[in-house]
Amino acid sequence: MTDRDRKPPFRRGGGKPFDKGRTGSRPPFRGRDASSDGPAILYGWHTVSMALANPKRRFRKLLLTENAARRLAEENIATRITPDIVRPVEIDRLVSADAVHQGLYAEADPLPSPDLDTLPPDGLVLVLDQITDPHNVGAILRSAAAFAVKAIVTTARHSPEATGVLAKSASGALELVPLVTVQNLARALTALNERGFMTVGLDSEGNETLSAIDLHEPLALVLGAEGKGLRQLTRETCSAVARLDMPGEIKSLNVSNAAVLALYIGASRLGLMK
Repeated sequence: MTDRDRKPPFRRGGGKPFDKGRTGSRPPFRGRDASSDGPAILYGWHTVSMALANPKRRFRKLLLTENAARRLAEENIATRITPDIVRPVEIDRLVSADAVHQGLYAEADPLPSPDLDTLPPDGLVLVLDQITDPHNVGAILRSAAAFAVKAIVTTARHSPEATGVLAKSASGALELVPLVTVQNLARALTALNERGFMTVGLDSEGNETLSAIDLHEPLALVLGAEGKGLRQLTRETCSAVARLDMPGEIKSLNVSNAAVLALYIGASRLGLMK
């Protein structure tokens, strides 16, 4: 069946969440980049369908092929705004040449960034120290959703925006795992330490393996960029630094793979794998 086989059930158009209140005079949320109010670009089935199911998303534009529109209707996923029904080539022009959009493209407001002090005092969080590759951050988000991570803490600078390739790599996890954006990572780690979080930096030079440390909730696992690893001040601010030992000849992992292993060890040691 092609996009032109029959008309979709849409008319053609022309165009655990953090809800806690804040104290003081701070705004209700901070965007990923205070200097930009551009939309988040979302494409692909899982990315767009999960966003449509998230009531916190505010859509500006939705483009669908007839097949994609039909599939949304068959799976009872409301579009929330009137979509433009287009040919696949019209979406091709809006994304990179190697992007797999599956007939869905949306522009939406970025999701709100919760304040650090709204994080619940239990479970797991991830902290990213200047990991800039959107594929890696997207993959980490997907793993974080699988392990019920409460939030990912990252910096406003030296981190990719939650849009485009990152959103596609996250495969819908952007709608499930809040991104907490901070200006200074060392201060954020200090605040987590003061709130009772155990902050464990992952570094090949750690004195102990992660599995040998007596972990406790709430736990924040801190990951550094590939090549550079954790910055010195980040290492010094963590309450512990641990390594991931590999039995094979290759002793290091891609950062997104290291995140999965660290999450599995952390969740197992905390008794969260039930």
